[in-house]
Amino acid sequence: MSTEFPLSAGGYTAVVTARAAALRVLRFKGRDLVVPFPEGGPIPDYRGVIAAPWPNRIADGTYSFDGAEHRVAMNEPERATALHGLAFPLEWALKESDAGSLTLSCTVGPTAGYPFVVELSARFMLDDAGLHTSVTARNAADVAAPYGVCPHPYLVAGTSPLDDWVLEFAADSFLEVTPDRLLPVGVVGVEGHDFDFRSPRAIGSTEIDHAFTGITFDGGLARLSLRDPAGTGVGMSWDESCPWLQIHTADKPAPVPGRIGLAVEPMTCPPDAFNSGTDLIRLEPGAEHTASWSIYAL
Repeated sequence: MSTEFPLSAGGYTAVVTARAAALRVLRFKGRDLVVPFPEGGPIPDYRGVIAAPWPNRIADGTYSFDGAEHRVAMNEPERATALHGLAFPLEWALKESDAGSLTLSCTVGPTAGYPFVVELSARFMLDDAGLHTSVTARNAADVAAPYGVCPHPYLVAGTSPLDDWVLEFAADSFLEVTPDRLLPVGVVGVEGHDFDFRSPRAIGSTEIDHAFTGITFDGGLARLSLRDPAGTGVGMSWDESCPWLQIHTADKPAPVPGRIGLAVEPMTCPPDAFNSGTDLIRLEPGAEHTASWSIYAL
């Protein structure tokens, strides 16, 4: 069985891996739109994965749902959190494919700390307008399940340094977090803050690893643009299923290369939603939820 799947259409090429249904490569006319990773090895920094059944973090790996306490493994020990769900270590199965589209599936749970059964299906489609992805979750058990999802691409505007890239997205507030564990403190307006990108401007030296909300949806879609002053760029859009947006400037301590791409993660819920309940999806038995997003060249 193939462990990765190529797609091509309209000047775009993409490669999706069976592991984590991760977007390993996305290029337009040979230009990278996301930070790629090597074939066959580990997936660094969760690049391109589908993060489910929760995006971002659960504090201490513990949460309560319908009166029961649960504890999942903490895979971010330095912050004592459970990061990016349970689907990323899984091999997703091929359901159908052709030259320009692909559908992969996997089942999450029941497992320690997540005694639920959620069937995930990810559809990837390339056309002249870019790569379109939708993830559908179905509760396959007889009890309700907590759920959230996001993609985890690192976008690339061009060959200039990230500091020079011009970013624009319409969000009027962000989630302040603790500096050590990146756990929620409270929602803060972006007005007058370094995180205000409602008008296009260079990222500069600003370090971001925060969730934004108060997002403007125009015709049912929110949009983000990232442009290199050399003239290239990349854009992302997503639907109203994702009222949160995590932005991360991929800062790394030396000597690890940092700021090599901008993580752009439309999320159905904010960090630690399994504890706060904020925008947490309650999947009833047999119920489905779909979230969709697109990445395209500018």
